[in-house]
Amino acid sequence: MATRSKVWISLLLALAVALSSPAVRAEEAAAAAEEGEAVLTLDVDSFDEAVAKHPFMVVEFYAPWCGHCKALAPEYEKAAKSLSKHDPPIVLAKVDVNEEKNRPLATKYEIQGFPTLKIFRNQGKNIQEYKGPREAEGIVEYLKKQVGPASKEIKSPEDASSLIDDKKIYIVGVFTEFSGTEFTNFMEVAEKLRSDYDFGHTLHANHLPRGDAAVERPLVRLLKPFDELVVDSKDFDVAALEKFIDASSTPRVVTFDKNPDNHPYLMKFFQSSAPKAMLFLNFSTGPFDSFKNVYSAAAEEFKDKEIKFLIGDIEAAQGAFQYFGLKDEQSPLILIQDGDSKKFLKDHIEADQIVSWLKEYFDGKLSPFKKSEPIPEANNEPVKVVVADSIHDVVFKSGKNVLIEFYAPWCGHCKKLAPILEEAATTLKSDEEVVIAKMDATANDVPSEFEVQGYPTMYFVTPSGKVTSYDAGRTADEIIDFIKKNKETSGATTTTSEKAADPATTAETVKDEL
Repeated sequence: MATRSKVWISLLLALAVALSSPAVRAEEAAAAAEEGEAVLTLDVDSFDEAVAKHPFMVVEFYAPWCGHCKALAPEYEKAAKSLSKHDPPIVLAKVDVNEEKNRPLATKYEIQGFPTLKIFRNQGKNIQEYKGPREAEGIVEYLKKQVGPASKEIKSPEDASSLIDDKKIYIVGVFTEFSGTEFTNFMEVAEKLRSDYDFGHTLHANHLPRGDAAVERPLVRLLKPFDELVVDSKDFDVAALEKFIDASSTPRVVTFDKNPDNHPYLMKFFQSSAPKAMLFLNFSTGPFDSFKNVYSAAAEEFKDKEIKFLIGDIEAAQGAFQYFGLKDEQSPLILIQDGDSKKFLKDHIEADQIVSWLKEYFDGKLSPFKKSEPIPEANNEPVKVVVADSIHDVVFKSGKNVLIEFYAPWCGHCKKLAPILEEAATTLKSDEEVVIAKMDATANDVPSEFEVQGYPTMYFVTPSGKVTSYDAGRTADEIIDFIKKNKETSGATTTTSEKAADPATTAETVKDEL
C-alpha cells in the first residue's frame, strides 16, 4: 500500500534541484579534500556513539556518485572548519549510506535522496531535517542560530526590527510573564519547529511591527508576508499550536515558479498529506491574471475544505508534468490528487469553469484519471512490458507467478539490472507458470498494492495474490533461485500479502540523475 506522503517524492526531488547550490569545479573539491577534513566521517559502527557524544550534530547522508553531494562537499567542509571554532564547537559529520553495511542507517532515518542532512539534538532525542542553505557562509549562519535559544526575547521595537524579516514568517508569543503552562508549551513548540521557523517572545505586543497592540495576553502572533499579514491564536495546547502554525504558514494559493522565495512553501505544499488542487498554465502568455483572480477566489470559497491550492507556471513545473504524464498543450489544466492518490484532471479549462469543476469534485461527481503508457501491441521479449492499464491483468489475473520490476529509464542501477533480468527470463521461458515483467514507474501510475520509493524496486506476485518484496541478490542465478523457491504451482490457494521495504530501493533517486 503506497503511503500518501511518498506520492510526492519525485516532485520534491525535482524541486530540490532548483534549491541546490551551484555546481563546484572539480579542482575545488579536490583542494578541499587535500587540506584534511573537518567533517567527521561516520559509519554504522561509530554512528550511535557519535550521536551520544555530541549534544548537537549535523549529519549528511550521501552517496559517492551523487553529483549534488559532490557539489556540497567543499562547502560543507568549509562550514565544518568555521564551526569547529564556535563556542561550543558545532560538529558536522557525514555517512556514506550507499555503502552496503551503512544502508540500515538509510532505512532507520528514512533517507529518500541524496544528499539529505539531519540535525541531531540532545544525543539524538530530537532529530530534525536541515532546511538551510547549501553554501558555506549560509550553513554557518543558519547553524549558529540553531544552537542558540529556540525563541529570542523581544525587549524593544529595535529588537523586533533586528529579528523580524518582513519577507519571512515569524512567530511571537506575547505573555504576561515568562512562566506557566502557556509559556512552557510555546517554548516546546519553538524547540520542535525551530528548523522551520523563527520564534520570539515578548511581554509587550506594541514592540511588534504589525498587529493590534491592545490585546489580551497570552497569545501567539504569526507574522507573514502573504494573505493576512498577521494571524493570532490563544490556544496554547501543543498540538493545537502546531496545527495553527502549519495552517497559517502556507499561502492560501502556493505559487510554483522559479522564484526561490516561493520554494519553502512549495516544499510544505508537497509534503502535506492533504488533497491538492493544482492549476497549471503559462504565466507569461494568455489571460494569467483572470485565472489567478478566479482561482484565488475559489480557494477562499473552499477554505473550509481539507484541500490545498497551487498555481503553477508550466515553464517551471516540467518535473510535475513529467511526473503526472501531462503535456504542455493540455494547459490551462487543473489537477487534483486526493489523499488516496486518485487523480482528477480537467485540461483546456477556462477560468469560468474552475469553481463549477471544483464543486463537482467535492460532490463526488468526477471520474479519476490514470497515467498509463499505451498497452504494447507486440510483447514478445523475454521480459514482458506492462503499463498501468495492463498491470492487473498481467500480474494479478494471469494465474502466473510474476516477478515485476518498477524502474526509471534514467536509473543507472536499472540499466545494470536489465540484461540480468533478460538472462533470467530467457532461462525460465520454458516454465509457463512464470513471468518476468517490468514497468516504467515514471510513465505509469503504480497500483496501490505496491510501494515504490526508489528504483529499481521488485515484487514477486503469486497466482493466489501473495505479494512479496524481492530482497534477494541481483544476479540471474539468485533471481532464478528466488522464483523457484517462492513460486506457487497450479492449485495453490494461499492468500497473503507480505511487503517489506527494501533499503536498496533508495540507492538511486531522481535528484541525483537530474
